[in-house]
Amino acid sequence: MTPATTPRTKEPPLNNKDSKRCKVGELRPSQALTTFGIGSIIDLPNLSVMVMGLEDWPFKDTVEIGEQRLLASVKEVLGNQVKSLRSAPVVPDTYQVNQFDSSALVGIPVAPFPRWMVCPYCRRLAPLGSGLFKLETPYRTEQIRYVHANCTKRGKSPTVVPARFIVACKNGHFDDFPWREFVHDGPTNCKGGLKLLEPSATGEAASIFVQCEGENCGAIRPMSDAFKMDLMALPVCKARRPHLRDHDDAGCKAPNGQEMRMEPMLQGASNSWFGIMLSALAIPQASGELKQLVEDHWTTLEKVQSEQNIELLQQVTPQLRDLSEYTSSEIWQAVQAKKTVVPAESTDPTDLKTPEWEVLTDPEAAEKSRAFQLRVAAPPKRYAKYFEKIVLAERLREVRALVGFTRIESPSDYDNPAAFPENQRARLSRTQPTWVPASEIRGEGLFFHFKEDLIQKWCKKAKNHDAVFLEAHQRWRIARKLEPPHEFYPGIRFVLLHSFAHALIRQLAVECGYTTASLRERIYSRNPGQNEPEMAGVLIYTAAPDSEGTLGGLVSLGKPQTLERHLDQALDNMRLCASDPLCAEHHPYRDGITLHAASCHACMFAPETSCERGNKYLDRAVLVSTVERSDLAFFE
Repeated sequence: MTPATTPRTKEPPLNNKDSKRCKVGELRPSQALTTFGIGSIIDLPNLSVMVMGLEDWPFKDTVEIGEQRLLASVKEVLGNQVKSLRSAPVVPDTYQVNQFDSSALVGIPVAPFPRWMVCPYCRRLAPLGSGLFKLETPYRTEQIRYVHANCTKRGKSPTVVPARFIVACKNGHFDDFPWREFVHDGPTNCKGGLKLLEPSATGEAASIFVQCEGENCGAIRPMSDAFKMDLMALPVCKARRPHLRDHDDAGCKAPNGQEMRMEPMLQGASNSWFGIMLSALAIPQASGELKQLVEDHWTTLEKVQSEQNIELLQQVTPQLRDLSEYTSSEIWQAVQAKKTVVPAESTDPTDLKTPEWEVLTDPEAAEKSRAFQLRVAAPPKRYAKYFEKIVLAERLREVRALVGFTRIESPSDYDNPAAFPENQRARLSRTQPTWVPASEIRGEGLFFHFKEDLIQKWCKKAKNHDAVFLEAHQRWRIARKLEPPHEFYPGIRFVLLHSFAHALIRQLAVECGYTTASLRERIYSRNPGQNEPEMAGVLIYTAAPDSEGTLGGLVSLGKPQTLERHLDQALDNMRLCASDPLCAEHHPYRDGITLHAASCHACMFAPETSCERGNKYLDRAVLVSTVERSDLAFFE
């Protein structure tokens, strides 16, 4: 079982004298990047909290993760001051359940957000700083809550809940909903108390009202008005960054120089937080077993100052057991050689997939290690004309790093997360970070190397369909005011590879022993004529961070006869969809501005953890014949 991180509250100064730091729940380390990263909101039974920035993270409780290629890419995005990739703080394995133990406070720091709370009994609406609500911290962490101590309800004080409306902007700023300005339809000096009334149980915004109880006031307004406002009628963004406890000094401006306006949203909205992550596979970086082992453990060995230090490290560091076959002298010489080697200049540090492509397409020449082992398998006879080779990745290690986050607009709209506009990428810390959160995942996978000549021949046949997707891509970016509209289009080659990956993931999950959300795609797509070599390949691998990722069930399906059966079934499932003919007839922009053709949740869409591009650039018709068209099928 992977050790769990422990979110804890660490609040800014409040008028509430009972504010204090305490444990409030548990998360897996990987969730600190993918779902509940810095700046995101975590919903607890009686409380909602926001994950704080790196300045508040306990650096001493993190562990350095070594992956030089990924670190170079992170430096290209955030600056050369970044020195390391580090895991989320974890509770020691020896920790016993004791709230008075210092280990109970090890974890990710969080603070209550939104700050406005509602009493479910008297419907009082007020911020935490008003002093109306009291923090209670019982022994059981899931029972931590704020209560309305002076409520008119008899008996036990009722637990207050967060007001579920907030505001955000595309530049990553977040703030509480402007309740007082909203109910008075603009700035006001009224200091009357507020109530959030819900006369019906529908939960719709139209049935929720904000009421002011000020003397000679009585203003009341439905929450549905907040979502009907013209953009210019919405409040100006105050550039607040609650995860950093400050406001952006540069303010908040739109690309055209105008003041950015806030957009209302619900607290649990799926577009309130998107992590911007870079990921890389740990591939061999040296020739020779000892050199590769030194490379794998470089985060520990680079600090070695003498041969005697190596002997001591081997005794106290279990991670160095791989080097037990070598003497301290041999290891010291390899470390010295590594330190004297001048690193090769990379033309593009953000290009993480080209080195992986070179290794995956030539597995015989790759070094083996505890984290990387490849084996070539013959393609199924019926599909031999489509694939150069099938590679069984018996061992893989992927490292992911969080470099920022965004709100409202997803980074999956870009082919490379590093290309996401810097002004819309929210910062992880107030100052330039010297480290970023990361996680490593060990698993297995299947790599499909397509024949390049066949791919190019098909791309020429699908030239008109390529123009359709390009038009949809441009309309998508224009509708979101993204410039220039023609950039970041992946091409029809990517549509084919992406659709194939989704079809196969859904089929392999039936028998491989992993859930669909535990499988992940990695698309290698590049058209000829560019500076780098063309690529056409798909890696399907396990994305689960625990022991589920190394069960061996995925590689076992790579045997020719077994894989042929799964390919047959995967493609056969794409011919018909439960939503046909509507699904097969879907057009990328004639039926609304979308970035997919014949695909939907019933046939091709995959979970968020599985897809690189947010279920965009998909089409069943490029794989097999559908009820709508048969002229695009790649697999005859």
